[in-house]
Amino acid sequence: MIKTGPKPVKSLHWRADPVSMEDVSQEEEIKVLEIKIHQLKLDYEKYFLGTRPTEPAMTRAEVQKTVIRFSNTRITNTALRFKFNSLNGRYQAFKRRWDLTLRQIEAGSYKRHVFKADLRDRERESAAEIKTSRAGAASSDPGVDIFETYRDAMLATGQDASGLTRAKLQSAIKKQEAALKKKFGCERVDFKVVVQDGKVRLKAAAGS
Repeated sequence: MIKTGPKPVKSLHWRADPVSMEDVSQEEEIKVLEIKIHQLKLDYEKYFLGTRPTEPAMTRAEVQKTVIRFSNTRITNTALRFKFNSLNGRYQAFKRRWDLTLRQIEAGSYKRHVFKADLRDRERESAAEIKTSRAGAASSDPGVDIFETYRDAMLATGQDASGLTRAKLQSAIKKQEAALKKKFGCERVDFKVVVQDGKVRLKAAAGS
């Protein structure tokens, strides 16, 4: 009788999408779009705080034009499509906030000190999230690392993210992680946020 060793555990691997010249071009444009959205956010904050004399209307028009163009363009690369959807969701949220403040200015009900207080609160929340994310990364806690990506994806696809919390996502990931470690006999499980059929999901793979 010929003895054979134990069957190896079949590892799960991410399958990368093929990269084309069109993907490279789109990737560069999306990177530029991300930079412009960030700069536009800063310019609006300066305008609302009174340190910028005019509304950044020209930059906003450029960003809006790029967003519309990509919204009507078929992005074949899954990662790039997800990246754009996340950026678009963030931009739409910014637009709603800016337009609300602009209406308040036009109606004469805008209070600069209130905007400053809200801005400080948002900055403190962002700093707390960054601090938590760094702590989570140091402890290899996957729930902390992908929370913002998951939330941005939900917003970008028009889903209600109001009930999503860092603790809930972290709990769900830990449950899946324990089950997959037992099933595949691996020491680590990697998670990735994907969008399938318009729904945001977590995709797991055995870590190397």
